[in-house]
Amino acid sequence: MGTTESSRAGGGWSAADRAAPPSGLLDLLSVAAVVLNAKGQVVFWSPKAEELFGYTAAEALGRNAARLTVHEEHQDEVMNLFAEVMGSGTDWAGAFPIRHKDGSTRLVEFRNMRLLDDLGDVYALGLAADQATVARVERDAALAVRLVSQSPVGLAILDPDLRYLAVNPALERITGQPASERLGRRADEVLTYLDTNPEARLRRVLETGESVVDRDIVCRPPGDPDHEHAWSVSYYRLEDSGGRVLGLAYSVIDVTERYRAAAEAAQARQRLAHIARASASVGTTLDLETTARELADVVVPVLADVAAVDMLDSALDGRTAPHEGPARFRALAVRAAHATEAVPAADLPGELSSYDSDRLITQCVRTRQPVLVPRTTRRDLARIARDGEAASLLAEAGVHSYLAVPLMARGEVLGALDLKRTRNPAPFDEDDAFLARELAARAAVCIDNARGYQAQRHAALTLQRSLLPDPPTHLPGLEVACRYQPAGAMSEVGGDWYDAIPCQGDRTALVVGDVMGSGINAAATMGQLRSAARAFAEVALAPAEALRHLDHLTEGVEQTITTCIYCVYDPHRGQCEICLAGHLPPALMRLGHAAQLLDLPTGAPLGVGGVPFEATTIAFRPGDELALYTDGLVETRSEPIDARLHTLLDALTATRGQDLEDTCDRILEILRLPGGEDDVALLVARAQPWTG
Repeated sequence: MGTTESSRAGGGWSAADRAAPPSGLLDLLSVAAVVLNAKGQVVFWSPKAEELFGYTAAEALGRNAARLTVHEEHQDEVMNLFAEVMGSGTDWAGAFPIRHKDGSTRLVEFRNMRLLDDLGDVYALGLAADQATVARVERDAALAVRLVSQSPVGLAILDPDLRYLAVNPALERITGQPASERLGRRADEVLTYLDTNPEARLRRVLETGESVVDRDIVCRPPGDPDHEHAWSVSYYRLEDSGGRVLGLAYSVIDVTERYRAAAEAAQARQRLAHIARASASVGTTLDLETTARELADVVVPVLADVAAVDMLDSALDGRTAPHEGPARFRALAVRAAHATEAVPAADLPGELSSYDSDRLITQCVRTRQPVLVPRTTRRDLARIARDGEAASLLAEAGVHSYLAVPLMARGEVLGALDLKRTRNPAPFDEDDAFLARELAARAAVCIDNARGYQAQRHAALTLQRSLLPDPPTHLPGLEVACRYQPAGAMSEVGGDWYDAIPCQGDRTALVVGDVMGSGINAAATMGQLRSAARAFAEVALAPAEALRHLDHLTEGVEQTITTCIYCVYDPHRGQCEICLAGHLPPALMRLGHAAQLLDLPTGAPLGVGGVPFEATTIAFRPGDELALYTDGLVETRSEPIDARLHTLLDALTATRGQDLEDTCDRILEILRLPGGEDDVALLVARAQPWTG
């Protein structure tokens, strides 16, 4: 291996050296030992001999070795070699085919020598190893030496005392330190330029056997002390096949060029990493304005001092943008890193502005390409601003560089991301344009999703409200107030509804339901069920019978699971018949009593099928109040429903006897959380004296 140390520093061998455990090379070669007497008979037979020849000691001892292990055609030759060794005392070495116990022939490497005991008797010692094993070990050793000496990776071997035994030419070249300055010296005497305590790290690897791989080191090596070099260093403990620790090796890979290139690009990479991380914050909601603000927040101040997100008005309405003439934009967000006149020069969020065809932002959306002006002139500012006054403000703000990139999603241009630099002295360049375009493309998909969601939500809400009735102005013996409140802007419209239906015999049906699901499908299903409920009420079906028919009807409706409460109030009897289909129980308020939830059979939701519905009749006399509601009023993720129901009862008790419209508003004010995730239907009825 390159350069090695032939003897220990200081010379000589200690008693500890002589008592050191053997190396694993003999084990690796599986050397067999056999001793023959002068007649050629086996007198000693080692376990390795049994492995090599196949015969046990009991089978081999006392037998003629040649006849036992050599094919008949080779026996005379073997006898002659044996006689020569025994007669002359000359050692013999070579490879010879032998016969294994199983009948196969194997080529074995032999070392034979004559022995003499204290009685003058002569013996022959034969050391044997499988020739293929010997060849493999020799080949591996030669290959290892060649690889190490020619490797571009610096390599060093240290003994257990951490003294250098060998280094290869690559390590000499990388460090600029010749092998002569290392061999025989301790690591802490040589590696002072690597870190403050190199020997401690090496000692830990030597003691624990835990390798250190690809540790990056920046240093000033002896061969070039004026410049920093970067290396990737790995440390390994060396052991023989028996696990005995031989020392330690380490490798050094020169990564200086990569390190210097990385250092030069560090600022650009940091900016890219910041924008990549920040891009995850765009599109956290399905609200169009929020998404636009998130995009503006991402690029300021990392990429621009001032940013504006402008949508084509046609994209907001789902129309095709004109290909000529002025372009109309609606500003969604404006963000500035500092107070600047460039902000009032931009369109305020919500404003609709027209930009002529020669304006750069119009050019950006028409060509679907970024518009980059590294250094702006007054003429450029006039083409950036919407009018002359805005151009003057941009000049006053010190806008010196401009970049606009289109917001494109699914092949459609939605608008543009408008970027300006005022305090940042660097002009926009192609790298900035690439980053802005990449970020705008990702944000545009989020904006398009928000746009599509809001359009669908608006359609569902319009359908929902159109299907909800206006409470009748006159109901026999009954006063009713109703409210519907959709889910927050981030949630889809659900399928909640209420109804108050005049029936035969001065009776009134009160219905509140909740179709599971959301969006247009839920609203449409709600409309079907509400219409059916009105039809059943007009033919005077009892509540349980009406729910049974509604349950059967849901078999043909896509949204099949619906909860419902169906009540029929009879002012002549002063009674209210109530039936539930998996719905929350109503709250009853009587004069002089606190509000309470009625204990009624819950029933199964509509759409389950095959479950009978059970109605309950309660007294409902003038002054009594009944509140029907959907789960969106009382279910939240932050509070248990029991606590929310208790809050509802307290609110109903506090508002009993007041104007029912005020009662509904107060209930929603107390229980409805901002941005609720579910819509709410609420109906409050109060019995009135009736003499009809």
